[in-house]
Amino acid sequence: MDELSLGVPQPVLERLPEEDDSAALDMQQAVAGWEKRLNEAITAADDDAAAAAAVLDAIDHFEQRLETYDQFVPELRAWGQSPIYAIAWRTLYADLIAQLYDHDDLADHLDRERNARLVEDGIRLSKMDD
Repeated sequence: MDELSLGVPQPVLERLPEEDDSAALDMQQAVAGWEKRLNEAITAADDDAAAAAAVLDAIDHFEQRLETYDQFVPELRAWGQSPIYAIAWRTLYADLIAQLYDHDDLADHLDRERNARLVEDGIRLSKMDD
């Protein structure tokens, strides 16, 4: 499997307040760290299925973080706070997931791994009914 390349989309950076460069730097450092860890996991994986499993674990984490930030938006608004940072991070997580699915051969492997997990979860759940 090829090495992954991730980045912070320019529109996300442009929406951040200009007086605070630290948020943009935090995002860029976070994405660089995730890219490094994912590429290390892919390199260490025995095969494409194991590599896809590692990437899917990251996607699951990104989806959880996206949902967390999504929940912050109305809460911040209710308290009279600007939700711009929560919106930016939420958008970043959604874009990272899209970037991972956009990699050439990765999307097919991710779909297979997600389907395998759904089947595995279904089998486990059906055993609970017994």
